[in-house]
Formats: sequence, structure tokens, C-alpha cells
Amino acid sequence: MGYTLHRGDALTVLKTIPNERIHAVITDPPYNSGSRTSSDRTGRTARAKYVTAGASRDLANFPGENRDQRSYRSWLTELLTESYRAAVEHAVCVVFSDWRQEPTTTDALQMAGWTWSGTIPWIKPTSRPRKGGFKQSAEFIIWGVKGGLDHGRDLYLPGHFIASQPRKGRAHITQKPDEVMQQLVRICPDGGTVLDPFTGSGSTGVAALRHGLDFIGIELSEHYADIADQRLRTALTQDDFDLAGPEK
Repeated sequence: MGYTLHRGDALTVLKTIPNERIHAVITDPPYNSGSRTSSDRTGRTARAKYVTAGASRDLANFPGENRDQRSYRSWLTELLTESYRAAVEHAVCVVFSDWRQEPTTTDALQMAGWTWSGTIPWIKPTSRPRKGGFKQSAEFIIWGVKGGLDHGRDLYLPGHFIASQPRKGRAHITQKPDEVMQQLVRICPDGGTVLDPFTGSGSTGVAALRHGLDFIGIELSEHYADIADQRLRTALTQDDFDLAGPEK
């Protein structure tokens, strides 16, 4: 069990990973969403899109959040194509998205060669209500497989998740709940390697290491790479941990 954390551009680093090295891809790419118009999506920072005005947490910005719809699909397709090349047969690819980018993300997944196998809703119980309309309380986890699933595994995973974003020890603007990540990494077979091309603060890697898996991460932001490295080092030696509960 161990990890490698690459500091640099995801696509550049992915091209250096050998063929058939990866057993699961679990990643949360920049959504390039968060706004109603194209100009807002391409002209606003991640903090401006995803952090509520007056929020108490002062979390750092992150790059890669200013692509329009077409360039996002092209870019994500190329990334998922390289991930497909590096994956073994039966490997599963898991990609987070929001409602705006869900159709584009499913297109990119299939164009890269993965067989789209489903969309898992992640329901956030403490999300804000929407006046005059339906509450936007979910993000989506799109998944596909290289070839077909390994039906020899005695594995049954949930079809949805209900969890709030972390509040204890939160380190990233879009950090995902530990309890969700702990379930997702189970798709990787024992002794396998999990790849996350957008490591952020390291949540995928921490979950992988806690399950006795190897991890390969890539992160462009030096700030978040430092945080991820520290969290991954801690996960290698930490026996007990507390999962963040629902927000009060």
C-alpha cells in the first residue's frame, strides 16, 4: 500500500502512465459550471461560483474552471481516453458532475471508450431551497467500465448516497464527503491501484489508502498538492478516523 502524487497538468502526466496499470479511476474534475450563462461560466473563478458570499471558510481557489461547454467536452474526453488506456480490463471509471454538465460528462465518458453503466445521485440534505422551484439538492456520479464488470467479485454497492459536504477539517471548496469516498473506492479490487487525475485535497487517495489500496494522484495547484500530500501521509499511519456527520 502506498501512493504517488504528481504535481502538474493532468493530461500531461496521464500520458506518462503505462498501459493497463490502473484498476479504478475515481475523480472530481472542475465542473466548469456553476452559472446560468456561458460568460459567467468562463469568466468567474471557482470561489465566485461555488462559495456563498459571507462564508466563514476561506478556502483557496483552484485552476481549470473557465472552459465553455465544447472545450470542456473535448478536454474531458481526452483525459478519460488516456485514463482508459492506462486501465486494466474490467476497470471502473467514476466521475463527479453537476446537473448542468451531466449530459456532457456522459458523452465524454462514452467517447473515451468506457461503457456508461449508470448515474448515481449524491443527495445533499442541507442544500439551499430554491424560491419558486425545485430544490437543487443533488450532484451526480457517472460511472462506466472498461469491457465488462468482473462478475466474479462478491460485491454489492449502493445506488445513491445521502451526505453533506464535510464541515470538520474541510480543506477544499468542492471537497466530497469521506463516507461517500469510502464507498466508491470499494469498486477497486483488493491490491489494486486507484487513479485520481484531479486530486484536490486528497479525499480519493485517503479513502483508497484506508482500504489498503495503492493510489496515484495528479494535482495542478501547489497549494492543494501540499494539503493532499500531508493528508495522504497521515492516512498511511492513521488507524482510527471520524467521518464528518450531517451539518446541524
